[in-house]
Amino acid sequence: MPPFRNRPLYTPSAWRGSDLARCNDWVECLNANQSRELCVAARQLSTGGLDPLETNSSHFALPAFFELRNRLLTRLEGGLGFVLIRGFPITGNEGEITMMFWGLGTCLGMAERQDAAGNRLHHVRDTGENLDLKSDLRAYQTNRGINFHNDGSDIFALLCLQQASHGGRSRLVSAVSVFNEILRRRPDLARVLQEPFWFDARGQQLPGSPRCQQVPIFNFYMGRVNVMYKREYIDLAQRFEDVPRLTAAQVEALDLMDIVCEELCLEFEMSAGDILIANNYDLLHARSTYRDDAVRGCLRHMLRLWLTIPNGRSLPPVFAETREFHHSYQRRHGCNGS
Repeated sequence: MPPFRNRPLYTPSAWRGSDLARCNDWVECLNANQSRELCVAARQLSTGGLDPLETNSSHFALPAFFELRNRLLTRLEGGLGFVLIRGFPITGNEGEITMMFWGLGTCLGMAERQDAAGNRLHHVRDTGENLDLKSDLRAYQTNRGINFHNDGSDIFALLCLQQASHGGRSRLVSAVSVFNEILRRRPDLARVLQEPFWFDARGQQLPGSPRCQQVPIFNFYMGRVNVMYKREYIDLAQRFEDVPRLTAAQVEALDLMDIVCEELCLEFEMSAGDILIANNYDLLHARSTYRDDAVRGCLRHMLRLWLTIPNGRSLPPVFAETREFHHSYQRRHGCNGS
């Protein structure tokens, strides 16, 4: 266990939502050349019969993206930690749109597996099933509101194909700012959050690994904070008899974590053609409950990628066995990933 941090950390990713709500520094709009390149490349590859997952960055000729790519990578690691891209072309069929999204993702990094089945591209939409009744169901497969959490790998990219009839607003918060605020209010609970918590792996654990994983919520390594948080999965892990009961201090720390996330977050609406890309170590994200309307054809539908980026930070050893971060950890250490 590394030493506990008892001092605040000030980085470009230590922002407050109230400040960012007054500016658009976190928004990037695709220009005509960038959109045209994506459309042409996707159409050619689709016409050639290639599946998106059979392609890589060498298949996409996207010179207009070079400057944008470098700017995005700098923002994602070392900057605010996220960007909202607007104007992504979604006028073609779903196959071509998927190819374009995959192409943009492969320009940024390596697409990683998001589940035990090895799927590297996920459709985020409501399956109609109940998270509490199906042990391998994950929150993104429902329409319920999802508390602040992070996904897997260095970054996630989420493309909005269609909005819900009602709800489903997106929220982001700086985990760095959350830690600083908790440390200011309750140094004792900041220490608790640096101790291991049990997370339900929801059937997605690595082969041979237990069904629950023990990871601190805040990990400090080589001068950086790295967050790992999923309140729902911490609570769901309590159903297992071999998982220790949460202590009163742990519950109090988790409750304060949720309160501070709500206070410091940035909330916004994602429209069709928007892509949210965010760092999974500096930031947490959430969404409100949503309601689809099949009659009107308003069915919330997102595409999601988990990516390891070339300028990613060094990761704490505790991440090596987590289902969320093991791929990026292994690539950072010269392995092939899995």
